[in-house]
Amino acid sequence: MLSSVAARAWRRSLRGALLCGSAWRGASAASARAASTVSASGTAVEAAAAPKKVPPPPRKGRLLTGAMIGLAIAGGAYVSTADEAKFCGWLFKSTELVNPLFALLDAEFAHSLAVKAAAHGFVPREKRPDPPVLGLEVWGRKFANPVGLAAGFDKNAEAVEGLLGLGFGFVEVGSVTPLPQEGNPKPRIFRLREHGEGIVVVAKRLGAQHGKRKMEETPSSASPSTSDVKQGGKAGPGILGVNLGKNKTSEDAAADYVQGVHTLSQYADYLVINISSPNTPGLRKLQGRKQLKDLVKKVQAARDEMQWAEDGPPPLLVKIAPDLSKQDLEDIAAVALALRLDGLIISNTTVSRPPPANTHPLAQETGGLSGKPLFDLSTEILREMYILTRGKIPLIGCGGVSSGEDAYKKIRAGATLVQLYTALGYGGPALIPRIKTELAECLERDGFKSVQEAVGADFR
Repeated sequence: MLSSVAARAWRRSLRGALLCGSAWRGASAASARAASTVSASGTAVEAAAAPKKVPPPPRKGRLLTGAMIGLAIAGGAYVSTADEAKFCGWLFKSTELVNPLFALLDAEFAHSLAVKAAAHGFVPREKRPDPPVLGLEVWGRKFANPVGLAAGFDKNAEAVEGLLGLGFGFVEVGSVTPLPQEGNPKPRIFRLREHGEGIVVVAKRLGAQHGKRKMEETPSSASPSTSDVKQGGKAGPGILGVNLGKNKTSEDAAADYVQGVHTLSQYADYLVINISSPNTPGLRKLQGRKQLKDLVKKVQAARDEMQWAEDGPPPLLVKIAPDLSKQDLEDIAAVALALRLDGLIISNTTVSRPPPANTHPLAQETGGLSGKPLFDLSTEILREMYILTRGKIPLIGCGGVSSGEDAYKKIRAGATLVQLYTALGYGGPALIPRIKTELAECLERDGFKSVQEAVGADFR
């Protein structure tokens, strides 16, 4: 018999497919997002760009619509004879058939479509429990798994529920700036264009989502647990991070971040001060010891002066660049320890061109590089920072993660949590359960009973 959960998922998928046709026809640059460039070697170059109207390709759009509707109908037939776990697995597996079609579409349009699909529930929803070995506790919260989605994919918090439903342990939205701003002018070598909507729009979305979840909470689920560690976060079963940025034209960076704290922190399970985007002129200068210390003090004060419930204020993290000298890293570590930062994200994109990206024809273009070529550089910076902070501060490893083995290497190098972004564009939703399964196998292979046991294992 068709289970109620599976039936709802199938109906939502079919409805989403039928609605997406009209959404595609209305797509424009007004819905542009953060960008990463695809090259033949599988690299991704991130840069910002001025909005540009990109007409959706009608024939390819119809092809993708037809494929999605066909999969939804086939799913309806399959689910009638399958249990919930098998149906969930089928849904994720089926995205491997649809994902290559996205490569046929304009990059900006494909990303916009992916965000809309997640926002309207037209993505598979993970119902299978994660392997117990992946569960961990950070900042007084229980994470079902350590695999998260980095900031940049959902800049404007349009698809939080759908993205968390894919099976990520946590999702980070943003960067969010106080005012809407356009991207950088040409040249722009990227796959997905950056165009934020500003803090007011994001606050309204997060507020509406927060209110909806509060209304849906049952008395039993809302009651405190016998444990001091809270299950999930403010966004529901998953953990939601909010990445804060500054406007390019702002002369007072601290004021921009403080405004972000005042407006968005009530909806966040953790906050990130992003001082490492290569697309904002002068931003990386804030990574200097004095500048960083002054900035963090002001943001911490703004957070702490607000009134908080028994859960207390959200943890505050800083996201740094991989293009830092040994002295830069020592300065950042000293500030992080002195001011008791709650964590560091390592790292953002790189302005360097590590092999094999350095031999690509597009290597001379400006912008931040993400994807596999960033893995070794970002992991080495992660190792350095783990040593400098003596393992006292939770680190999030980000940059080039595309497999469970990659995630495992980051964890052994000192990461408590890991994030991916570019790999999701290539692998689609099916990549997420695959990474978690591979990571669990790596941990069990080497005799670790939990993720936390493996953190920093390379130094023991």
